[in-house]
Amino acid sequence: MNVELAKPFIKAAVDVLSMMAMITPKPGKPYVKKTKTAVGDVTGLVGITGDMNGTISITFTKNCAVTIVKNMLGDDIQDILQDVQDAVGEITNMVSGQARAGLAEQGLQFSGATPSVIMGDNHSITHIATTPIMAIPFSSEAGDFTIEFCFE
Repeated sequence: MNVELAKPFIKAAVDVLSMMAMITPKPGKPYVKKTKTAVGDVTGLVGITGDMNGTISITFTKNCAVTIVKNMLGDDIQDILQDVQDAVGEITNMVSGQARAGLAEQGLQFSGATPSVIMGDNHSITHIATTPIMAIPFSSEAGDFTIEFCFE
């Protein structure tokens, strides 16, 4: 897997989460993920098509997801589960969109589907591509999250 492909995802995560949720994510070292088990509690997953097909996911720890919602909505939280689901879907959509724009600068064109959100301890993420899954761990003052992507 070309590590250059990780750069647009790192930039997108830092830009979107610092602007929308007022947190400062710090990327860790990208690695090839070997299991389907999510590294967190709430995952946004989006399929992509274009020059290659694949999936992009962002998995947040529970604390990170709740902090993001509180930072985005302030005191206007009505239903924490629904608000977390909506916020993770929206963050996934924005990060995916900005990353796809960065990939376009590398000559790769993609369109994205509507994100779905999976919640629960030890849930699985099934990427549609059969190629290796690249994972980028992030830490922040709000908690940890991981971006995964896979194209073929």
